[in-house]
Amino acid sequence: MEKIEQNSAIVIGAGIGGLAAAIRLQHAGKQVKVFESSAKAGGKLTEHKTGPFRFDRGPSLFTLPHLVDELFSLCGKNPREYFDYKPLDVSGNYFFPDGSKFTAPANPTKFAEEWEKAFGESQTNINAYFKKAKDIYEITNGVFLERSLHKASTFLRWETVKSIFRLGEIDSMRTMDKANKNRFDKEKSVQFFNRYATYNGSSPYLAPATLNVISHIEHNLGAFFPKGGMYQITEALFSLAKEIGVEFKFNSTVEEIIVENGTAKGVKVDGNKAYAEWIVSNMDIVPTYKKLLTRVKAPRKILEQPRSSSALIFYWGMNGNYPNLDLHNIFFSKDYPGEFDALFKTKTITDDPTIYLFVSSKEVPTDAPSDCENWFVMVNAPHTNGQNWDQLVRETRKNLIKKLSAQLDIPNLESQILCEEYLTPEGIQTATSSHLGALYGNASNDKFAAFLRHPNFSSKIKNMLFVGGSVHPGGGIPLCLLSAKIAVREVK
Repeated sequence: MEKIEQNSAIVIGAGIGGLAAAIRLQHAGKQVKVFESSAKAGGKLTEHKTGPFRFDRGPSLFTLPHLVDELFSLCGKNPREYFDYKPLDVSGNYFFPDGSKFTAPANPTKFAEEWEKAFGESQTNINAYFKKAKDIYEITNGVFLERSLHKASTFLRWETVKSIFRLGEIDSMRTMDKANKNRFDKEKSVQFFNRYATYNGSSPYLAPATLNVISHIEHNLGAFFPKGGMYQITEALFSLAKEIGVEFKFNSTVEEIIVENGTAKGVKVDGNKAYAEWIVSNMDIVPTYKKLLTRVKAPRKILEQPRSSSALIFYWGMNGNYPNLDLHNIFFSKDYPGEFDALFKTKTITDDPTIYLFVSSKEVPTDAPSDCENWFVMVNAPHTNGQNWDQLVRETRKNLIKKLSAQLDIPNLESQILCEEYLTPEGIQTATSSHLGALYGNASNDKFAAFLRHPNFSSKIKNMLFVGGSVHPGGGIPLCLLSAKIAVREVK
């Protein structure tokens, strides 16, 4: 076997988790090499250009920006020299089936005031909800989000002991929907706050009310937008990684993780072997085991956990400007329970799905010509399960155009689409190796889901680490960044 160079590491995948792990390992004194099967970094957080239109291809909400800044500060760099962002005064525009519309102030106090005026829900109820969400965050953040749940040392810390005594306060024994129905008097309030379950690909009718913590992150801590668009996060981290010495190999597909005598030793890439002291997989945990670790006994129960939802996304270059839209826009369905039954039970998309419409050209004018807008139109979709996606795309497109035409009062909406592309769960699986196209790995439709994710290390394979949205602590930009922080703590 080729000699392993000391203080070396190989990272499989240049998604956000992989980039963060590479930066942290390089800073820790390891010489890091990243193998990425595609032509550029980013994973789900990439961009796409069609003619004069630019689209952020994946995640579009930016929260907890300090987790990105932290990587630059760690390396002695000023993050503002690489990228910048601004807080949003408006978190989004919300359109309800009865024709009512709400422009949501980002400030939680102002939100409560305006929501009461619009829909009659008392500010007392809303402020109490935000207080509860904050309490859940304070109990769980330092223990469950920033530490490994699979290390005894985590549970020996005084902070953890204090949190354990308060576990009854995180509201894990009832569903998000039940908690919100108990908290609010108005149906619109329940529907609005139930939607936070979708932020990690789950159902509010199944997921624990603990997930109400997500609204604290968006409302109490704030939503932001990077100057230049979401892809600037990837660009900035990629620039930092290269600057501090990380080596990248693109269009390089890892075929196997080499394990000898219970220790990860290297990888096989396009028929060649590369060796390193530490191996990190930023690949979805299921294909990591099924494709790269075929000679290792896989954790069957974890790999067989129910998967999260996926997405069907249309990228529309639109003729015209639409002042009743903001950066983020939600068009709610009439039957919210039915929408989630379709997603998680019958594995399809309802005729009246909730629509998320993201228009980055509202903040980045160069993303579209001056008299046009770039519409990222997304609906929650089931992970792949033998569906006829060609048919679902046709039917959903028709339903989206009908719904948006009616709610935005644009009778000729379809004729305003100048260019169009779409991305299905199958396409997501192909492009990002996300098993079954699930965006967040395992679903959180269980009160114990947080404890069932794969750890950031392996008890059976020495010097093997795991990062990204399919392992602890979960999916989404902030949690992927935290996965790298937790994993690299294992490196001595």
